[in-house]
Order: sequence, then C-alpha cells, then structure tokens
Amino acid sequence: MARLNEVDPEIARAIENEIERESQTINLVASENFVSDAILKAQGSVMTNKYAEGYPERRYYGGCEFVDVAENLAIQRAKELFGAEHVNVQPHSGSQANMAVYFAVLNIGDTIMGMSLSHGGHLTHGSPASFSGKYFRVIPYGVDKKTETLNFDELAGLARRYRPKLIVAGASAYPRILDFKAFREVADQVGAYLMADIAHIAGLIAVDLHPSPIPYAEFVTTTTHKTLRGPRAGMVMCKKKFARLIDEMVFPGIQGGPLMHAIAAKAVAFKEAMAPAFKEYQRRILTNAKAFAEALIREGFRLVSGGTDTHLILVDLRNKNITGQDAEEALDRAGIAVNRNAIPFETQGPFVTSGLRLGTPTVTTRGMSETEMAIIAGLIKEVLENARDEAVLEKVRGKARKLCEQFPLRQEAAEVREVS
Repeated sequence: MARLNEVDPEIARAIENEIERESQTINLVASENFVSDAILKAQGSVMTNKYAEGYPERRYYGGCEFVDVAENLAIQRAKELFGAEHVNVQPHSGSQANMAVYFAVLNIGDTIMGMSLSHGGHLTHGSPASFSGKYFRVIPYGVDKKTETLNFDELAGLARRYRPKLIVAGASAYPRILDFKAFREVADQVGAYLMADIAHIAGLIAVDLHPSPIPYAEFVTTTTHKTLRGPRAGMVMCKKKFARLIDEMVFPGIQGGPLMHAIAAKAVAFKEAMAPAFKEYQRRILTNAKAFAEALIREGFRLVSGGTDTHLILVDLRNKNITGQDAEEALDRAGIAVNRNAIPFETQGPFVTSGLRLGTPTVTTRGMSETEMAIIAGLIKEVLENARDEAVLEKVRGKARKLCEQFPLRQEAAEVREVS
C-alpha cells in the first residue's frame, strides 16, 4: 500500500479502512465471500492493461496471446466444473449474463416468467425497476402462502395461461432446493426456453451438493463470487447449439472489451473449486446454515419456509416488531453485517422491508463452525431486542470483534484448504 498511499492517500485510506472493517465484522451477507490471495493477485495484475475484443484466437487486437491462455483456461475449467457444453466467461456481472441470454433469444415485448422480487427473485428476473421488466412482458410467479415454497402446479397454470417464451428458474433469497427438472417439465408444456440463474448456489452445484440445472436448461447464468468464492463477475453456460448466439450477444451485442484481469481471476477461482477441499468447504457452508437456522429458531426468530436447504436464511422480523432497515442498521453498529430483504407477501416498501437475508459463506471461509453459529444467533437476538441501546450495541460489538480475532481474516484463510 506504500506506493498507493503516496499517489492517492484518500483511496489508500479507504482501502485500509475496508480491510479493517472486513477483519473486525461478522459478515452474514449471503451474496458475499472472501477471495483468496491468488485471486486478488490475478485480478490486480497487468492483464487489466489489455484490450481483447473478440474471443481467443479471434481477437480484434494484436498482442493477445497471453490473455488468450487465461480465457481458454477459464472456459475449460468452467466446462469441467459444471459439465457445460459451452461457456462464455466474458460477462462483467450476473445481470449482464442474464441480459445476454434474454437479448439472444427474445424480442422486445416477449413474455417471460420469473420469480417475483419480493418472493425471492432477482431484479433481472422481471422487476419493473430492471431492464428485464422494462423490455419484456413479465409474468411473476411466487411461493405458496402457506408453505412459503414453490408450488409447481400454480407455476404450470401460469405458464399455460400466459405462454411465456422463456422461464427463469433462480432466486436471490429463496432458501430451499430448486427443482430444475420440474421447471423443465413446465417449460416443455408451453414450448418455452428455460434459463437457470444459479448465482447464489453455483458453489454448491459445482460439488454436487445441490441439483444441477445443466441437464435441463438451455441456458445457465451465474455470478462467480458468492458460494463460488471467486471475483465479482458473471458467466453464461449453454447448450452447444446456442453457443454462437450467446457469444455474439455478449460481444459485440452488449459489451465491448472483456476485463481480462477479471477473467484471469475467474480461471483461478475455477481451479480452486476443483480441489477436494472445496467440496468440504461447501459441506461446511451447508452444515453452518442449518445450525444457524436452528439456533435462530431457538432464539425466537421466524424463518421463511421454516429453515434452509442452502447457504442462506430469510428471517421474518414481524414478530420482533422491528423492520429490516432498522435491524440492519442496529446490527451494523454492533459489528454484524447483514442485508435487509423483502419477505413473501411483503407489506413494507423495498427500502424498509420486513426481513433479513443471512448467509454462511464468509463465516465458513473464516473457519467458523456450528458452535459459532449459535453464538452469533444469540448476538443477533441481543441486538434486535435492544436496537436503540447504544451500550448494548457496543457490548455486542466487542463480542463480535473478539470472535473475529479468534477466526482472523487472512487472505490465505480463503485459500482452498481443510478448515478445522
């Protein structure tokens, strides 16, 4: 940091403060993780200097022989990791990966079906605030009011009524297993394409701890961070017959030059995910999530759908008489990072919400186990029952820091390894 501090002390200070925040905060944000030092080195490398419009061996710039190596490795490793027929590793984000699929096979105004944002979907699954809701006719589906899980009879009924051209199977706040085979059956009933967005569960799928959509969906999109524990970026996988459509839509359709430093970092992340220890890591994410859910229930919290099958938990705060916004802010002051989240059949506005989304990837990366999940559940209860008592919040902040010190955030701690 010495050179950066000399050139731009304000940015150096912001980075140093972020390092301190991450080190001293219990991070329960389900969409975040800590990358390894190797990934940081790749992403911060000289490959950021290189323009490489086009694809390996088919570039519009000279001097691409080494970035071609990086992109080819990323593609080959992703294919092996997920069993995909074709992979495009150039999308800058999950949203752009979704955009590439939509624009490749749909026309403006076509009908799509996606999970409602308040029921656990993502902005790009058809929210009116997103391009997906602005350019396409969206039929949202949601969860059953009683079980708070997907009802495929209702979903199939909607599909038969509205005849979508594409169905999106995926979520950003749905804690249960996604049945991609059932989605395929619904899509086949109406002749729709199936796109699976596995941004949150890609790491679990990569090691066979969640059913894969690859056999069932024409298109599979994902981010490369979250459970996959790579750089913040995106990727599209598809059947071979759609390869050209997808590639031409990513470039030149919606993007220009790919970020070769990010693609190099993706390649490193995919290699790490192939190591045997990565599967054990994913097992621990699930074990911690289940233990965390059980501990929260013991502490009197109501969980949407009653628990979790994945890395994330959705907490309904209505019985605690606190909004998601107030809960997030109180926990932040106490050294616990979460994010407010809408719950199914939400009555609050999207900035306020009635819930919290919690996840276990980052605490698992630090090496925490079921014991710590129970401790953290107790800290959350203590904070939310005393959200306006600064003395209590400061006391919990001290406990959170002590826990973080026991499981220090070192970049080597994020390397693929056995966690004790």
